[in-house]
Amino acid sequence: MTPSRWIPLIGWLHGYRRDTLARDLLAAVIVTLMLVPQALAYALLAGLPPEVGLYASMLPLVFYAVFGTSATLAVGPVAVASLMTAAALSGIAAPGSAEYVGAALVLAALSGLLLVAMGLLRLGFLANFLSHPVISGFVTASGILIAASQLRHLLGVKAAGDNLVEMVTSLVASLGQVSLITLAIGLGVWGFLLWCRRRLKGILHRLGLSATAADLVAKAAPVSAVIVTTLLAWSLGLGARGVALVGEVPSGLPNLALPSLDSGLWTSLAPAAVLISLVGFVESVSVAQTLAAKRRQRIDPNQELIALGLANLGAGASGGSPVSGGFSRSVVNFEAGAATPLAGAFTALGIALATLTLTTPLAFLPKATLAATIIVAVGTLIDLPAIKRTWAYSRADGVAMLATLVLTLLQGVESGILVGVALSLGLHLYRTSRPHSAVVGRVPGSEHFRNVKRHEVETDEHLAILRVDESLYFANARYLEDTVMALASRQPDLKHIVLACQAVNVIDASALESLEAINGRLKDSGVCLHLAEVKGPVMDHLKGTHLIKALTGRVFLSTFDAWHVLHGDAAGVLHAPGETPDASLKQGVGP
Repeated sequence: MTPSRWIPLIGWLHGYRRDTLARDLLAAVIVTLMLVPQALAYALLAGLPPEVGLYASMLPLVFYAVFGTSATLAVGPVAVASLMTAAALSGIAAPGSAEYVGAALVLAALSGLLLVAMGLLRLGFLANFLSHPVISGFVTASGILIAASQLRHLLGVKAAGDNLVEMVTSLVASLGQVSLITLAIGLGVWGFLLWCRRRLKGILHRLGLSATAADLVAKAAPVSAVIVTTLLAWSLGLGARGVALVGEVPSGLPNLALPSLDSGLWTSLAPAAVLISLVGFVESVSVAQTLAAKRRQRIDPNQELIALGLANLGAGASGGSPVSGGFSRSVVNFEAGAATPLAGAFTALGIALATLTLTTPLAFLPKATLAATIIVAVGTLIDLPAIKRTWAYSRADGVAMLATLVLTLLQGVESGILVGVALSLGLHLYRTSRPHSAVVGRVPGSEHFRNVKRHEVETDEHLAILRVDESLYFANARYLEDTVMALASRQPDLKHIVLACQAVNVIDASALESLEAINGRLKDSGVCLHLAEVKGPVMDHLKGTHLIKALTGRVFLSTFDAWHVLHGDAAGVLHAPGETPDASLKQGVGP
């Protein structure tokens, strides 16, 4: 196994040239400018001191650059992970306290260990249990919660709450304490950022900038907002006039140290770490795969687990909070021309320089500026129309999405996503426990077979072909028995039943026993059971089983072969759509 299998950076460095270095450095400069205010803002969102956001944007980026498989994924603090961190730590200690920060480091380290373990065990598929509707509902609710949680900083009031109801109630009770200066700053920054997002790109493009350059400048708008409001707060002494400022930010690089080894703390944070790990992995890989596809590159999900895990371990060892891939930063990194993951390492260097040189002026940065930055950033996460689209297409998925959204808003992030996952799995089990099946007949003059209820096809009163459109496992094994026996009882002249298995990818032990029972019961009633179009891997498992040895019929290569042999010389009867050889048969087989 080549070293680049475990350290992908080795592969990226082959053929690394001066122009590649220039592209990576340019992307790093742009992402650094974007990441500094975001890192401070997301630390504020997580209830952590601002320097924690900066620390989480250094060593984790270096680890991902070495072990990650995406050229453009920008790792660091993100909105959803910060919200989940705040929710997980709310009952541990007071936000901002030393105990709270220590718990955040444990959470990052624990998430890292879980991700690395999943990667080594090649368990990337576990993220598939988070269905898209559940993730969409969770992300939308998280965006609403994040925006609501920042309103107190925008208004300059003291308010709290772990869910939307508590937040709104607390805000309403505090309206009499609103700081007008803080509100003016917050609304001003919010309006400016919205204008930049919606209008500035078009204006710059009309002035002659390329579309890519105009987009990058527009996305760097938070930097200018930070500079202007920081200068205003410093020159006008706004801190003394009731405007909440970031305050002193320690200068210097983080110290490397192991997080607390308190077993009780690790145990209490384990459930939250699992959720943060899974959600962060799904978000990161989705972004990485989308951007990689545009360059015809490939992402290795299991290696991404290891890279993200090591990035979080790096955060836990260097004073940072949980990290994952950020959508907006990754897109900016991509559009800025990042050629290799080294762009992330150069970004980490830029953040380190900022931590060494910019901490003094950052002390005058109004928290309202960061709050407005967060609110505008999470606006892209909120997609309420998706509820209507999902509900119109699939009521079951719509229920899972809506339940996840509502419970996340009312009960908190952990409850919402756990219930969403449980609903998704439960609905999947329910749907597959009643597999779709259809009696099919031959399209005249062809080798094709279609549902007798939908097409004009040939059938035979002595032969029934049942197409099973689902893999067979414990949850639907009994349903298959009932379906087949109902078919046999409603067609008195039946001599042969063929199970067309082209859609069957798995037959587990429970389903095997059911097929053996079906074979025995049909034999007792004088009907032969046949199989057709059994896939190779499925047949490999069936060989040598009692089912194949005792099968009263044959295993045919194709449904047409079964028809050709079993139909014999009997004259076929042509049926219009919706008709079956026996009208009562409709009660036994789904449409």
